[in-house]
Formats: sequence, C-alpha cells, structure tokens
Amino acid sequence: VQLQASGGGLVQPGGSLRLSCAASGSIFRINAAGWYRQAPGKKRELVALQSSGGTTVYADSVQGRFTISRDNSKNTVYLQMNSLKPEDTAVYYCNTGPWGSLTRPQNLDYWGQGTQVTVSS
Repeated sequence: VQLQASGGGLVQPGGSLRLSCAASGSIFRINAAGWYRQAPGKKRELVALQSSGGTTVYADSVQGRFTISRDNSKNTVYLQMNSLKPEDTAVYYCNTGPWGSLTRPQNLDYWGQGTQVTVSS
C-alpha cells in the first residue's frame, strides 16, 4: 500500500483545512483508516480512526472539531479540521490496515508522505 497525504498549509487560529489521503491497493475498502500527527519533539499520535463499517474514534484533543470520512470508490480518506488551534500544528499522516494495528501507531512499519499543517496568526 502506498499513501499520499495532501491538503495541509498555513491557517490562522479558528480556521479550517481539509486533508486528503489517497491509498493504493484494492484492500482499502475492507480496512480501517486513520489520521495521525507528529509535532516537533513529540511522538506520533492518533488523531482519528474510522473502521470499514464507519465506526469512528477521535483523540480527546480534537473531538468535536475534526471529522474523519472516507470514499472507498476513490480509496481516499479525509480529515476535515475546524476551529484549528496553534497546538494542532504538526505533520499529518494517514495509514490503513486492521483496526487493532492502527490503534498502536508506534508499531506501524510504513508511513507515507505526510502533509504539514501550521496554525499561526
């Protein structure tokens, strides 16, 4: 599987961005998909996760502000980010695979190219 995240950029606090991640491979539709982020000097953390059936979980820090969604016909997962805060600044990555594996990002071997999100005035 190859992963390509896009849609990042510089946004003011309170603004919005929509990230996209295209995944190659026909197994995307049967796997969970997740978004992660890594800020400078910090570990990569799970931001949002969605199962193939639509079950979603969010990190407490983004609950109510971020929404994960997917389009299986396009092998793409999205992250709509609203009410952005400076502490959301990070490189954002996506991944796909079994739910249990995606809940432990420290154990994932492959990461595609991330996209930088900077929230600053």
